[in-house]
Amino acid sequence: MKWRLIPFSEQSAALNMAIDESVMEHVREGKSPPTMRLYTWNPTAVTIGTFQCRADEVDLNEAKKLGVDVVRRMTGGGAVYHDRQGEITYSIIAPEELFERDIQESYMQICRFIVDALKGLGINAIFKPVNDIIVDSKKISGNAQTRRSGILVQHGTVLYDVDVDRMFSLLKVDKVKVSDKFVQSVKKAVTSVKQQNPGVTKQQVIDAMTKSFTAGKDFEMGKLSEYELERAAILAKEKYSSEEWNNCRLL
Repeated sequence: MKWRLIPFSEQSAALNMAIDESVMEHVREGKSPPTMRLYTWNPTAVTIGTFQCRADEVDLNEAKKLGVDVVRRMTGGGAVYHDRQGEITYSIIAPEELFERDIQESYMQICRFIVDALKGLGINAIFKPVNDIIVDSKKISGNAQTRRSGILVQHGTVLYDVDVDRMFSLLKVDKVKVSDKFVQSVKKAVTSVKQQNPGVTKQQVIDAMTKSFTAGKDFEMGKLSEYELERAAILAKEKYSSEEWNNCRLL
């Protein structure tokens, strides 16, 4: 099966999430091929998991002050800080029959290409169940997945650089816990490409991820179709920018 690789780009948080959903719909309808895309967030953003409540997870006043987007993902998990300059995000959207049926095995299957990309940059990364990639016991990549109507969507991040202090100015954590000691412990628990290999550029990471993902695959460099873009624009406006979707989801 032929894959489509969409080159690195940057969009708003609402549009990034809308593009993933639009591509998912069109892959399911047979109008689009299995797709991988690389992207970042402009402006910087926070995404919350599909079962979370925005006001419980994010300091919305601080986000507004800093010009940070806040949006709910279609995947689960916790709140994630996405720095425009410090992160590379990927999405993989394809029929779930192309992947292992077991969730854990499919995470390992997809995350392998990130591990290989980082190793190609001289960074000794390993996959850590359930869905993390670590270097020397420190997290460098987090990943989330959902399966809907036969289509698997997995997206994740690679930390190129990380600003833990700014992250905790936006994410709501028990103020008792956000002590200097706590922040220092978090700094010891996460790492980035720049920390591991300061000479590596962001473009080199993008190139390594592209090379690793396409290895052994029939693929073509592509772009979003007009109908994918039209649907994404609608979803971005009517769903991912709406208070109804982003505030507290009705379960």
